[in-house]
Amino acid sequence: MSRILICLFLITFISCKENTDRPTAAEPTVAEVKEDIAPTPVATQPDLQSLPDTSFVRLADYSRDFVYDMKYATTDNFLEKQVYECDECYTRVNTAKALIAVNKAFMEKGYRIKFYDCYRPHSVQKKMWEIYPNPIYVADPAKGSIHNKGGAVDITLVDMEDNELNMGTPFDFFGKKAHHAFGDLPEDVLNNRKVLKETMEAYGFNAITSEWWHYNYGPTLNYEVADFVWHCE
Repeated sequence: MSRILICLFLITFISCKENTDRPTAAEPTVAEVKEDIAPTPVATQPDLQSLPDTSFVRLADYSRDFVYDMKYATTDNFLEKQVYECDECYTRVNTAKALIAVNKAFMEKGYRIKFYDCYRPHSVQKKMWEIYPNPIYVADPAKGSIHNKGGAVDITLVDMEDNELNMGTPFDFFGKKAHHAFGDLPEDVLNNRKVLKETMEAYGFNAITSEWWHYNYGPTLNYEVADFVWHCE
């Protein structure tokens, strides 16, 4: 075989070998395929301003500035029973808007809202009434509580390091010492209650006489009682 023919044979063999090893445009490499797989998008909540005022929302979906200690998801309450399967805070949309606004005002003073209770299913209200049928402290389920309407919250204040302010009594203390009119308390306690009450009232919330921690949002007072139970993972 002549040298020319040998050279032509080698050139043809190498060229075919290179074409076999090279991926075509129609056959992407593994790395290229991975780049084409998009991650599952994270679900986002609808804008709070776009929702009807009467809708219920999970407050934690709209602000990370609150603190939670949902007492009825524990046994640390006057019932001494856990009546919520998990600790969630739901309110009506207009209540949520007002809470976010008032919490911003508290933060400007160096405080944040801490929740003990928010929306309460009507079925839970019935359980509470069975255990403690005292209308001074537990709303009669025949009428329903503002908690059942998504317009009442039980709260206290914490500083920016999450230390609770001294309010004179624990949550769910049923006695005169928890009343707003009770004045035989240290000056710092009276001042803490005053800051809480005056600021909440400035944003449309109303206190009740017997519990320093309880506030109703005015526009929800005529809403219907609800009994939905939130989903727990």
